Amino acid sequence: MCNRYVPPEVADVERLWHIGARQPWQRGLVFPRAQGPFLRAARDGSGVELVTGSFGLVPWFSKTREVKYATQNARFEELANKASYKTPWARGQRALVLAESFDEPCWETGRNVWWRFRRADGRPWALAGLWNTWIDAGSGEIVESFTMLTLNADEHPLMARMHKPDPKIPADQQDKRSVVPIAPGDEAAWLFAPTDQAAHLVQLAPAEVFLAEPAEATFGPART
Repeated sequence: MCNRYVPPEVADVERLWHIGARQPWQRGLVFPRAQGPFLRAARDGSGVELVTGSFGLVPWFSKTREVKYATQNARFEELANKASYKTPWARGQRALVLAESFDEPCWETGRNVWWRFRRADGRPWALAGLWNTWIDAGSGEIVESFTMLTLNADEHPLMARMHKPDPKIPADQQDKRSVVPIAPGDEAAWLFAPTDQAAHLVQLAPAEVFLAEPAEATFGPART
């Protein structure tokens, strides 16, 4: 699971995806409910658009923009049935969440040490996600929001090391989670392909794609 990340520089987004930001985002760590950038298929059919939205999807049925439960991560295995995500998934509201790096907690030392994950090739991450546009029935306020998809990573050589293990559960049944990087050559397919085809792109990235190391500081207890 991912609860904090650093978005890329606006210039990097313009260079790699040939799209500019009308609402530049603030640099630094993004936590749930903060604003971050993502790409989606433009709703007017003109190609790809860059949107700044809230990290944590606001479902269509929510009465307020403040959701009472965590929606920054969505288990891929539950998308078709989970109330918060099944409609965006069925409608093809897929996003590429853009990140220079993301952080995960490692407990191998017996305490929480945050690790930072970058791409080994130096590109920003394009992480699989879903988006939604929520409209306040009273005020008409429009809220863009997004979530990152996650997969079980119990057998992944790197991501299985993250998060605090439950000593009562076998190592191969911990349900450690990982975000889902979309490879540069698959980004258009993730945004535009039919849902059943896009689903085949939801895979764990090989360990060699990651450049991972402990972050410079720790920030309290891990969020699992």
